[in-house]
Parts: sequence; C-alpha cells; structure tokens
Amino acid sequence: MLKLAIFGSGSGTNCQAIIDAIEAGTLDAEIKCVLADKEDAYILERARKHNIPAIYFDCTPFKSKLDGEAEQRVLRALEEHDVNFIALAGFMRIVKDGLLKAYEGRMINIHPSLLPSFPGLDGGKQAFEYGVKYTGCTVHFVDAGVDTGAIINQKCITIENDDTLDSMMAKLHAQEHIAYPEALQWIAEGRILRDGRRITIN
Repeated sequence: MLKLAIFGSGSGTNCQAIIDAIEAGTLDAEIKCVLADKEDAYILERARKHNIPAIYFDCTPFKSKLDGEAEQRVLRALEEHDVNFIALAGFMRIVKDGLLKAYEGRMINIHPSLLPSFPGLDGGKQAFEYGVKYTGCTVHFVDAGVDTGAIINQKCITIENDDTLDSMMAKLHAQEHIAYPEALQWIAEGRILRDGRRITIN
C-alpha cells in the first residue's frame, strides 16, 4: 500500500482530491502526514480536519529550496511516520539531493501544463499567455531537473476564445483532481514503469 506524505505550500485542493479518493475507496493508499513550508497554508487545516498529522517546517534561510537542516528535519519526520511515497501538491520549493536520493522513484508531482511544454513556475499562465488552444496537467516523477521527470498521466482541456486565465485555470484544476488520484492508484496497482523498471512499494 502507498503510505503517503503530501507536501504543499498553499490551499491544498489536490491534497483534498487525494483524501476524497481514499475515503471513496478509489485509491488504495493511506496519508501518513501532510507537510507545508508555510505555517498558515490551508493544506495543513485540510489535514487536521481529517485527523491526518499536519507538519509545518521552516526552510530558513533558503527562499526557494528545501535543503540543509530543514531537509534533515523533513527526512526524520517521514521516517517517524513510516512514509514510503511522496506526492508534491503545490509545493513551491525545489527538492534537493537528500530527499531525491531517499525517495528515488517514489516521489511525484503535478504540474499545470502538458509537459514538456511550459515547465517551471506558472505553467498554466505561461500556456494561456502564449495563446495555445489546448493545455492541461501532467503528473510526473520528480528528478533533479525542473519538471523533467518521466510522465505518468496527463489530462487535456480546450482553451476557448472567451476563456479568461481564471476560467481556464478552473477547468485545469478540475482535471488535476482527476489525474492525481488516478496516477497514484496506477502506482499502487504496480502498473507504472519508470526507466524500464516496475515501481514497487514496500
């Protein structure tokens, strides 16, 4: 079974979608803890409402990465909560070598574009401003690059002529909430290959 830690920095709607899928019986997983780098991030409140351990960690002095002592504290927390898989859900920091090595092949992320197009910050806004007619979301493995890991699942939306950035993002988020639990269930069922090897979760 997937024993998940979910990392976030904001409201946590994808975390909620994962919680809802588990409670509905469509995702064979258990959320062992939810972690956030912002003390007031609503994702932590979502966890508390479902009696899931909610952990805030201070990343000072780093502004954009999880590294140093903060990374070590996070690794200890993951071990204490018996976590075997990580889902990044709106986590706005770069993950560094310590966490990448400890959870190699067992960490995934969701990105608001159809990768490899529009990687990095604000992928949805990038796509909208570029003027594409189709975009979507991508669930992918996390590696040392920026949104470069192997793709697991994608969902597509059409950008209509009367769409605003807000209306487009609303459609995109709705697809994210389908794509992320679906990808996790494929992994739980052993249906996903990474680098030619089947993912196994102990």
